[in-house]
Amino acid sequence: MTEVTKIQPRPTSTSEPYWQGCAEGELRLQQCADCGAFQFYPRVMCSQCLSDKLEWQQATGRGTIAAMSVVRRGVSAAYEGPYVVALIDLQEGPRMMSQIVIDDVDEERLCVGAAVEVVFEAWSDEITVPLFKLID
Repeated sequence: MTEVTKIQPRPTSTSEPYWQGCAEGELRLQQCADCGAFQFYPRVMCSQCLSDKLEWQQATGRGTIAAMSVVRRGVSAAYEGPYVVALIDLQEGPRMMSQIVIDDVDEERLCVGAAVEVVFEAWSDEITVPLFKLID
């Protein structure tokens, strides 16, 4: 029997601090030292002012659901449904796509605008990904 695995992201020199943070249970974002803007996904330049003075900061890991979709039929054995894919507006400003971890009780509270916080799930020995769960 073949082992079922999820697609593994490939860290780059630019994204390595992000993935290292996930492995350590921290959501890290780049912050521009010139204009103060936070950004996600990792880049070599600030998306606001084009500065190359970017620093990694630990984020609060909190945000709100901006949009979501419940996937009832998984695309493969590695991604069995149902699961929730969402755009999360982080408190620091950036928007990121992730999955919302829910149980039967949470499904009733799931909606755009709901508050969430980050949790982490190991997809392999090398990769840990950020997911989100509903908070009160």
